[in-house]
Amino acid sequence: MQPEPFTPQQQVFIRSYAKHLEAGNAAVFAGAGLSRAAGFVDWKDLLKDVARDLGLDVNRELDLVALAQFNVNYRQNRSQLNEAIIDNFFKQAKPTSNHYLLARMPIQTIWTTNYDQLIERAFEEAGKVVDVKLTTEDFGWQRARDVILYKMHGDVRQPQLAVLTKDDYESYEKDHPLFVENLKLDLVTKTFLFLGFSFTDPNMEYILGRVRMLLGKNAHQHFAIMKDPDSSDTYGRQRLEFWKADLRRFGVETVAIKEYSEVEKLLAAVSMTVNRRNVFVAGSSREFAADTAAPRSDSEKLGRLLGQRLIETESNLVSGFGVGIGEQCVLGALRALYSINDDARKRVIVRPFPTALVEEQEQRARNTRTRWDLISRAGTVVFIAGNKIDSENKLRVSQGVLEEFGIAKELQRFIIPVAVTGYAAAEIWKEVTQNPDLFYPGMDVKDHLQRLADPALSVADLAETVLQMVQMAAQARES
Repeated sequence: MQPEPFTPQQQVFIRSYAKHLEAGNAAVFAGAGLSRAAGFVDWKDLLKDVARDLGLDVNRELDLVALAQFNVNYRQNRSQLNEAIIDNFFKQAKPTSNHYLLARMPIQTIWTTNYDQLIERAFEEAGKVVDVKLTTEDFGWQRARDVILYKMHGDVRQPQLAVLTKDDYESYEKDHPLFVENLKLDLVTKTFLFLGFSFTDPNMEYILGRVRMLLGKNAHQHFAIMKDPDSSDTYGRQRLEFWKADLRRFGVETVAIKEYSEVEKLLAAVSMTVNRRNVFVAGSSREFAADTAAPRSDSEKLGRLLGQRLIETESNLVSGFGVGIGEQCVLGALRALYSINDDARKRVIVRPFPTALVEEQEQRARNTRTRWDLISRAGTVVFIAGNKIDSENKLRVSQGVLEEFGIAKELQRFIIPVAVTGYAAAEIWKEVTQNPDLFYPGMDVKDHLQRLADPALSVADLAETVLQMVQMAAQARES
């Protein structure tokens, strides 16, 4: 589907950050705004009752760190602050779509000032191992990991250690020296994306200042997504321009959005750019085509050949190991990787559909989650056949494959239906050919689509036609 156009500034961000992700030197810094959509509070809401009990109005307080310190001074302890953290963050909440988008990107380093556990939950649900650094002692050991998460201000599980008051900030460098040094190093060597972060945190101001002093104009470039004030807020818009100019001193380029919903669109565009060479092959097959007597061996041959040729043409395979299609694609891809001695872990992503003795409704929900996970990791989705045997031993269209089509549409993936294989693929082909401008904006794929419906084409020719469309999709994402 045709996405909303991005501004030139947003397009620069998408291409640049995706490039750094691919190079393995991109990081994320998550602030409270990332968790707001999940129902968690920001600092102002966290300290609302604290301010009221002191006879103050939190909306009139500009220095919330000082407000937290006022509470400790007044009570001679921080019990009320600890209770506020527990009450507001120790609750069940699901990660947002933005958390999941981040979790399915090749991000290896995340920093956060948030106390909640949404980031680690999203990455774990995406099948990744998260190494959480919560205390200085955590730096003393290492384990196999996919991503390292620095929770520099603490965690809801240990509210008494959370960084919140002036005392905490003033002693931060002494009490948390490894956090400070590692953040400086990452700011020097990685490109950060700041999400939901206001840049009013005293720690960040100090550390960014030190990095600027060390590197000057050679500082690494970073990005921060920030919402523009309403057009009626003349003062706010003027102040934001000065604020943006000040952030450039630290190498931080702001990416303007009009609504917070645009964050998801930007992250999705980055994901599609990063995953442009990842191809998810969707389908299941008990027969090769609905209207021919082609044997199952033809289906297996197409799957194996497509998996092999994707690897040979520098694409990567994403598979759920589906019956008759996915398993053969994986086999072909692994054979190709073996012949060129490449790393299968980077070139083939396999997430088999979970099976367990659970109720049918729960199994469907698990399958849906797996489909979202797989398609989120791909820029292109190829549909082959898509049939299954029902309870009456009859061959019919697979509703699971049609669900994958719906997800691919929603995520705006490039769709390639091999119509000649029949069933779900044929139904999908009919829909996309009826509205090619919607599914392939600015691209001429008419001849390719017709070839995918030609029963005279050999399996090899079908595979090569698919590969040509995969390359067209990758080039379109790069432009």
